[in-house]
Amino acid sequence: MKIFRGTKYAIVPAFAALVIFAIAGARNVRAGQDEKNSGTPAGNATRGKQIFYDHGCYECHGREGQGSIVTGPRLGPDPIPYESFTSYVRKPTGEMPPYTTKVVPDQDLADIYAYLASRPHPPATKTSAAK
Repeated sequence: MKIFRGTKYAIVPAFAALVIFAIAGARNVRAGQDEKNSGTPAGNATRGKQIFYDHGCYECHGREGQGSIVTGPRLGPDPIPYESFTSYVRKPTGEMPPYTTKVVPDQDLADIYAYLASRPHPPATKTSAAK
């Protein structure tokens, strides 16, 4: 398999971020859906979409938050619990720069989260059994 120069090294941070989000999400899944949303502040999805674009989040996570194995993990639909989301945005461990409250205030982050949570699921794919 031919690997293009630099591609091999770009995948490692993206994969590490994906694993971190998966672990954070798995820990909180056990807490249940009601508890997951109980600490989530009200957000404006329309405003969140604009903030998501203005801060360039879409450049790594895609316009719908769908993510990419090379650039950044999937954020929506069904984002990780709000507490884990804000914790990672404020103090990321991968290639992502930190977004302090001076750059992205708490309400803006709640709006971004509302936008990601509002994203529709992709259409179901046809299985080979349906053919």
